[in-house]
Amino acid sequence: MSSELPKVSVAETLANRIAALKPGVLPEATTRKCEDLLIDVVGLCITARNEDYVKAALNGSDDDGPCTVIGHARALTASGAAFVNGTAAHGEDFDDTFEGGPVHAGAVIVPAVLAACERHHIDGPHALTGIAVGTEVLCRLSLVVPKAVHKAGFHPTAIFGAMGAAAGVGAALGLNARQIVDALGIAGSMAGGIIEYLAEGAWTKRMHAGWAAQSGIRAALLAKQGFVGPRTVFEGVHGLFHGFAHTTKGDYDALIGDLGTRWVTDTLAFKPYPCGTMAQPYIDCARRLASRGIKPEDVESILCEVAEGTVHRLWEPLADKQRPRNGYAAKFAVPYLLSAGFVHGGVGLGVFTEDAIRDERVLALAAKVKFVIDPDNPYPNNYTGHIKATLKDGSVVEERQPYLRGGAQEPLTRQDVADKFALNVQHGGWSKAQGEAALKWLAGLYKSKIDLSALRT
Repeated sequence: MSSELPKVSVAETLANRIAALKPGVLPEATTRKCEDLLIDVVGLCITARNEDYVKAALNGSDDDGPCTVIGHARALTASGAAFVNGTAAHGEDFDDTFEGGPVHAGAVIVPAVLAACERHHIDGPHALTGIAVGTEVLCRLSLVVPKAVHKAGFHPTAIFGAMGAAAGVGAALGLNARQIVDALGIAGSMAGGIIEYLAEGAWTKRMHAGWAAQSGIRAALLAKQGFVGPRTVFEGVHGLFHGFAHTTKGDYDALIGDLGTRWVTDTLAFKPYPCGTMAQPYIDCARRLASRGIKPEDVESILCEVAEGTVHRLWEPLADKQRPRNGYAAKFAVPYLLSAGFVHGGVGLGVFTEDAIRDERVLALAAKVKFVIDPDNPYPNNYTGHIKATLKDGSVVEERQPYLRGGAQEPLTRQDVADKFALNVQHGGWSKAQGEAALKWLAGLYKSKIDLSALRT
């Protein structure tokens, strides 16, 4: 078997590209996207800080240390802070999305790199480089064998997140190419995250980003001290893709081909609604349908064209998606989500309370929603929405949304990101003045030593 091993592995090529990147060389568009990521992730940590799952994550951590848990007075070790912050940032499913994946990069990479840099007194330019590198690696990994990881029953953000975090923390801490290879190899044995949370709306998806973030820190620190990982962690006979995608064959050029010269990070999408990404265009369709003056009671039935790759997560079992078991399950139930958007004129954090998910007008409409698979749907390269409503008077009305708002075709502006931040921190109990002060402070974070103590409350 050893004679069949490559002379230069995928991880070695990747590590050489990463090690060659120095602070201060990022394109302006990539820098701005990483600035937006910072704002978005901090706002999401604040918005979730009083939620039960964040309290459980914090109270379940017994590793007090010097690193900031955003929105909390208590501080933890770097790994502990990365875990809690990553869990909070991903917990409301309001974080960024890479449309090719789909994966959520910010909730993994930002907490990992910030915690590592705060602990090891690393400056802002190195943190910025680490966040860009980690985001890029996480997103590109999702392109190697599209859809296969989800199909195998795993959460791609969790699996590729550990690898991206190892790369990002490694870049921020200045690991050399050999050490980055080891960090990636080590992280491969830390990656994990099943998607059985879908069955009853359990909380485990929320911790996937945090677990990946802390795994990346541990892998990078082990590698820095000489711990050896397999260099064929990606393409090996027993490598990452064999384990989580059931194949070792894939488009590895999508990972390493032009890394460092083209940045897919620039195309990251920010969600307009706090729920599953692929559901968002359907909510837009529902809102436009309602804007025509149609009332829920006017609707006889709704049929949606959908991508086959989204059915097992967002559409089945259909009865559970029409009447979700709890507020978290509702975030991954398109019939409920589009109905809530139709009835309420939008989908905010308030539609996921236990009272809101029992709204009879919403549930009555959701019960009328069915789907059909569209074999030509472009998922995962593009997220689209479609609703065909048959009304009780026999007429048929139809709406289509050709792309994800907030994504590459209609990106959010910096002001949009700032407005989202303001709403999120107010939802988390911060005053308007606190939010404005934090936003101003964040604008200079990448230019100074990483010290997040201003975000403790």
